[in-house]
Amino acid sequence: MPQTAIFGPVFVMFFVTFVVWVYLYARRIPFIRSLDPSIVLTPARLAELSPPAVSNPSDNLKNLFEIPVIFYTLAIVLFVTGRVDAVYLGAAWVFAVFRALHSAVHCTANIIMVRFTLYAVSALAVWFMAGRAALHYLG
Repeated sequence: MPQTAIFGPVFVMFFVTFVVWVYLYARRIPFIRSLDPSIVLTPARLAELSPPAVSNPSDNLKNLFEIPVIFYTLAIVLFVTGRVDAVYLGAAWVFAVFRALHSAVHCTANIIMVRFTLYAVSALAVWFMAGRAALHYLG
């Protein structure tokens, strides 16, 4: 298996993060422009005033710099150590697809149990990868 195959899901995650980032500003900038100019807008005040359609994409973008950081690190470690195989690649694709679905739900309908399920599946895929990599490392 080509070791570079692990970068397919990595680039999907880069794309998901970019799309959420663009969507965040597409929602946030019109909202900010609609506010009374006399409002002193601090980050806390913006969070307080923002409706879910504005705050959810922001929250999701923050989420994309939590568990995904472990995924990115694992992908690099697996590539550098030549350990990419079908099992890791399958788990990486599960992670990327379920994180993309999680972001879509979080930024739109935000149905909590659907979002949580998608998040849980993606997180379990990363923890599986991390655990398997640790076992390989430990011997």
